[in-house]
Amino acid sequence: MAAATLRGNHAHSIDPPRRPAMRIAIRQTLLLASGLLVSFQLLAAQAGWRQISIPGATPDAAPTVVALYYPTQATARATPMGPFTVQAAIQAAPEDKVKGLIVLSHGVGGTELGHGSIAEALARDGYLVAALRHPGDNWQDGSLLKKGAAAYFTERPKQVSRVIDALLQDPQWKDRIASDAEGFRIGAVGHSAGGYTVLALAGGQADLSRIRKHCEDERAADPIFCGVNRNNAPAAQQTVTPAAAPASLLPSLRDPRVRAIVLLAPAGVPFTAASLADVRVPTQIYEAEKDRFLVPRFHAEWIARNMPKAELHRVPDAWHFAFMDTPAMAIQTDDGNIADDPPGFDRKAFLARLGQEIPAFFDKALPVASRP
Repeated sequence: MAAATLRGNHAHSIDPPRRPAMRIAIRQTLLLASGLLVSFQLLAAQAGWRQISIPGATPDAAPTVVALYYPTQATARATPMGPFTVQAAIQAAPEDKVKGLIVLSHGVGGTELGHGSIAEALARDGYLVAALRHPGDNWQDGSLLKKGAAAYFTERPKQVSRVIDALLQDPQWKDRIASDAEGFRIGAVGHSAGGYTVLALAGGQADLSRIRKHCEDERAADPIFCGVNRNNAPAAQQTVTPAAAPASLLPSLRDPRVRAIVLLAPAGVPFTAASLADVRVPTQIYEAEKDRFLVPRFHAEWIARNMPKAELHRVPDAWHFAFMDTPAMAIQTDDGNIADDPPGFDRKAFLARLGQEIPAFFDKALPVASRP
């Protein structure tokens, strides 16, 4: 009724002789807007994909394999790659400019392809995404875990920083990445151990004695992190003796180029409260309500309690692997098959939601005047 009244009042206020001219003007405006919308849709980017290899820090070190997702005008197609499917234009030409660089860090024993839907959504939104396969901690190679807690929690963030180094020196990419007065627009997304990794880059600092104490007190409540039934566990199974305690605080691995982060079911126990309180970059945290791999009250919520400006999102009914694409085959972990979800949980719909929320977060945290 209100709408009808408004329409009636508006029509009555228009001088009758001018109605035809106004209708023509409105029609022309609508046609112009429609044409602009069509033009925008035609120019809307799709996701491109290619793989690069970055040399290790030393001649004998393993290279870092990186899947690059980026905006392109080429047509995306479904390409199966092992248990995952890439929805992108393989080897397509990238756009001349991208909004920024987003690095993506997978979890323990993961793959650069496991979070493809998130990476593709960011690419369609205009970002270059570098999803790395962590050397020594991926589905093919678990050697980094065997080197102990200090090596594991130190090397992972360094690997991401080396990927950033390489891309900012690469003539094919460095001039495409948007920058401003603060430098290149760079963000990071991490899942599980990848959540630890990108938070360390933002300034979170690990103290290995915190892990020892946590697992002495809470092993039964956080059994997977603390190493029950796990082969080659990282710091959760490592103990820090009193003699080693003074060295248990790892050096800061902060990379000031990383200006915004998204944490997906992150490993949070290692971080000191003081270091979390000093993190200044915009941060968005997602916790899986029914996560048994990294129990939220010890991990995601520990981070959120000590970072009052971080946004915490609880995902109802979700398990730990809800943030990964569903693989086409069973992949067993200490918490069951990666492909499984609790009854009633719609992973496809949830990932589609993340594909809107994560780009929107980076658009706000790393603003640009207009689409590059």
